[in-house]
Amino acid sequence: MGERVPASVDRLLPTEEARELLALVRDIARREITPTAAAEEDAGRFPRELFTLLSASGLLGLPYDSRHGGGDQPYEVYLQVLEELAAARLTVGLGVSVHTLATYALAAHGTDAQRAAHLPGVLGGGLLGAYCLSEPSSGSDAAALRTRAVRHGGDWVIDGTKAWTTHGGIADFYTVLARTGGEGPHGITAFLVPGDADGLTAAPPERKMGLKGSPTAQLHFDCVRVSDDRRLGAEGQGFAIALAALDSGRLGIAACAVGLAQAALDQAVAHATERRQFGRPLADFQGLRFLLADMATRVESGRALYLAAARLRDAGRPFARQAAMAKLHGTDAAMQVTVDAVQVLGGYGYTADFPVERHLREAKALQIVEGTNQIQRMVIARHLLGPQTR
Repeated sequence: MGERVPASVDRLLPTEEARELLALVRDIARREITPTAAAEEDAGRFPRELFTLLSASGLLGLPYDSRHGGGDQPYEVYLQVLEELAAARLTVGLGVSVHTLATYALAAHGTDAQRAAHLPGVLGGGLLGAYCLSEPSSGSDAAALRTRAVRHGGDWVIDGTKAWTTHGGIADFYTVLARTGGEGPHGITAFLVPGDADGLTAAPPERKMGLKGSPTAQLHFDCVRVSDDRRLGAEGQGFAIALAALDSGRLGIAACAVGLAQAALDQAVAHATERRQFGRPLADFQGLRFLLADMATRVESGRALYLAAARLRDAGRPFARQAAMAKLHGTDAAMQVTVDAVQVLGGYGYTADFPVERHLREAKALQIVEGTNQIQRMVIARHLLGPQTR
């Protein structure tokens, strides 16, 4: 019961290339991720060498342009890859999602020269990214950020503190949102900051209830100097870039949540089939069968939501409302499914000897990251009622 039972997910993939890609991902998960997931999470170890392998395998640039080392894959395929990685170990799936989020500003708003200079290393050169938007005093209220970038000749000097940075202290590059103008969302600009920039330091990682292998840390910018050719997009465009990145990032979180929930469901089904009580398998008891049916329905509906949103994105149509719905439903479903999986396993589920205890602790984070689920409800309501509503 220590390793994940393979999921029996009937996937509809658009091409033979996509089917081969998913087979590769499942093989990597089976050989390289799942066997050590529990021990490494318990030890709080980040698997950097695994991300080097994923980069070399082309899995860190799947939704981006092949001209710069990407995989030319639609989001419909990329997200199913994320789901598989998260099912094997959430630290890995979430890490790939964060890297993709951190890459967005460069890929979508960088100049041709910036893309040519930086994207090959980011997409397939072993580099790992992080995304710096939240601050100690501005989490959900991201437009109130205080980190400031001031022009100094042909450079920018950045001062401030970023909080809750996944890969903080270990990333090779940071996409940083900083204030270059007045208050509010129109005074924010995006920058690509090297991980080894002078004046950039990381605080000790946060001590979290789950995702212990994924470092989350504050970053301190003390007169960090970057050249103007590391500014991404126009001055004052940063907040719009950040919101667009988060729309896609929320789909990544939704896919990770479904993968985590699927892993918990797989463990619960295996236990119900193997465990016997009162002379028969647990799976024979109607109350438990109904619980498993509800769990499976939550997983499948979460998958359907993120795939529907991804197909809108791939078609070039608006998808922000559907992305918020997918993130909201998928992460709430993961929370409930992991709670129910612990219940199915009973006392075993409450011990660290079985993965569902870890899955339960990890699921909570997904309801918070990249916009809490209360923020998702606000986004959905604005789309329904109009932007003038509060």
